[in-house]
Amino acid sequence: MGPLKLPDSGAVYLDSCCVIYAVESVEPYYQVLQPLWEASASGRISLVCSMLTLLEVLVRPIREKKKELENALRSFLVSSKEIRLLPIDVVVVERAAQIRAKTGLSTPDSIHAATALSAAVSTFITNDPAFRRVSELPVSLLSDA
Repeated sequence: MGPLKLPDSGAVYLDSCCVIYAVESVEPYYQVLQPLWEASASGRISLVCSMLTLLEVLVRPIREKKKELENALRSFLVSSKEIRLLPIDVVVVERAAQIRAKTGLSTPDSIHAATALSAAVSTFITNDPAFRRVSELPVSLLSDA
C-alpha cells in the first residue's frame, strides 16, 4: 500500500468504513488514513460525513451490546472538531433518487453520494468500488492506496 492521495484543499467526504477503520484501528487502513487526520488537524482540508454515517456505524455495537465502542464511535462523529455531519434534506434525497435510478446504488450509498456531491467535496474516500458508478463523484479507494 502507498500513501492516500489527498487534495491540497477543500472538503473530503468520509464513507462509514473510514470511521470504523479509524476508531477500531483496523489495519492496514488505520495507517493509510493517518495523513488524512493530519491534513484535517492542520486546516488544509475539512472532513464531512452524512448524518447517515452515524446510524450506520452505531448498528453493530448496539446489536452486540458493545457500549464502549458505541460511545467511541458516537464521540468520534458528534464531538469531533474536524468532522462535520451533514443533514439529509430534501435536496439530498432528490439527488439520491436520481443517483439510485441512474447507477443502481443502494439507497444508503445513494444518500452518501448525494450528500458528498451537494457539499462539492474534492474527494470521496471509501473502500467500496461501487461508488465509481457515480461519474461526477471524485472517488478515492483506500484499497488503491
